[in-house]
Amino acid sequence: MNEERPPFYVALAAGAIAGVSVDASLFPIDTVKTRLQSSQGFWKTGGFRGIYSGILPAFLGSAPSAALFFSTYEATKFVGNKYIPRRYDSLVHMAAASCGEVVACLIRVPVEVIKQRAQATRQASSGIFLRTVQSEGVGGLYRGYFVTLLREIPFSLIQFPLWELTKKLWTGHQGRPVDAWQSAVCGSFAGGIAAATTTPLDVVKTRIMLSSRENGPATVVFSKVAREIHKEKGLRGLFAGIVPRVMWISIGGFVFLGMYEKSKIVMLQLS
Repeated sequence: MNEERPPFYVALAAGAIAGVSVDASLFPIDTVKTRLQSSQGFWKTGGFRGIYSGILPAFLGSAPSAALFFSTYEATKFVGNKYIPRRYDSLVHMAAASCGEVVACLIRVPVEVIKQRAQATRQASSGIFLRTVQSEGVGGLYRGYFVTLLREIPFSLIQFPLWELTKKLWTGHQGRPVDAWQSAVCGSFAGGIAAATTTPLDVVKTRIMLSSRENGPATVVFSKVAREIHKEKGLRGLFAGIVPRVMWISIGGFVFLGMYEKSKIVMLQLS
């Protein structure tokens, strides 16, 4: 049987709630991760001071970007499930997650640029936004867009099929659909695996987004930045911040996907 697609407004609203929930609860861990990955180092970029720097743009962007992701994800998954045999479910989930990321990053990347520069410099987000636009133009807000996709798409190609698969296995084991908390556990497991695997992509993405604020000329070529990091610190440098990243995304996967599932269930019951 084909999976039913939730109404557009349900996916949109549930995604927005999930995005705000995860950013509100886990922002300090994200700040620590960003500072660990900065070329200036953790302590020079603020250490544990100003741990909530950049939270305003994160809040402003989390709801719309998550809403766009899930509405696109659900729509693509519905179409795939309708026309593609169920034995190819994992491929459908991969395609749906990739489409969701491409759309969501139109909002997520400018938010990430401002947020991470605020985290690394502890300056006001509004000032960083104005200086970025004045010195780099609107394109400066999209610094690292494609490298973000290079991180987000592989991440989602791992996380979402694994999330859907573990939910399916759990459903089969207990003979009924998973509850929201069970979906959250599956999301935590899938997120942790995906986070560990894609940490080098995240390190390169962070360096590129911070590049205009750090010493020396800005570097935006993915392969060049990756080589520079490896030359400076070896393989260890490419996995900088892996512990807070895995911790953040494991907990974040629990909150994000669990809250999405719970919000979706509640709204469907009320409609």
